[in-house]
Amino acid sequence: MSDPVLAVRYLTILPVPGHDDTDRGLGRAAAWFPVVGLALGMLLVGVDQVTAHLFPPLLSALLTVTAWKLLTGGLHLDGLADCLDGLGGRDAEHRLAIMRDSHIGAFGAIGLILFLLLEIGAVVELPLGVRPRALLVVPVVARATAPLLALLFPAAKSEGFGASFGASVSGRAAPIALAIALLVAATALRSLGVVVLAVALLSAVAVARFVATRVAGITGDVLGAAIEVAELAGLLTVSAWSRLVA
Repeated sequence: MSDPVLAVRYLTILPVPGHDDTDRGLGRAAAWFPVVGLALGMLLVGVDQVTAHLFPPLLSALLTVTAWKLLTGGLHLDGLADCLDGLGGRDAEHRLAIMRDSHIGAFGAIGLILFLLLEIGAVVELPLGVRPRALLVVPVVARATAPLLALLFPAAKSEGFGASFGASVSGRAAPIALAIALLVAATALRSLGVVVLAVALLSAVAVARFVATRVAGITGDVLGAAIEVAELAGLLTVSAWSRLVA
């Protein structure tokens, strides 16, 4: 399977041909992650444009965020919930066991509710002039963080997605992904785009580091959680910037 197709199959629910081998060597497709994010952003802009003409602002934002999570299959939200639940463990081994459990706990449920409320609120409050560009950029910069995190942090387990992804990520994947993200962000949002990329990266690294110190490394759940946090951080940055310069 080609690397772009591999990235699309893993990061979205979009139907593409080929056999499902995303568990093997997905890291080799990591440089394509922000490109998939760009495609996702373009779809979100389309959804937002349609819903904004049909519904009030809050309902439009709710529908846009719903489409956002549906297009990704809730993959990263699942990782975020698992990480939140795992933080309640006694030690690293217990936390990893909780994160592997498919059931969602109180921390995960409450965290997801608050997180989605923040994301919906951030989208609905974006100025109309910048909202389409923000929806285009944020998925790109968030997905560019994954190969960087895989290089910065060791895998918490010898098996699983985090280990296989980290082992197959090349040293050039992170620079390529970040360069693509920077190009898209700067083109769409100019200087604000550079700030959004910087804040998203710092947020993703901070989340990964926080969890990694508690489970002795990162997992696929940590990567998913970092992407979600990077997206929210990007939206909040655009919102804050727009308010400060208004």
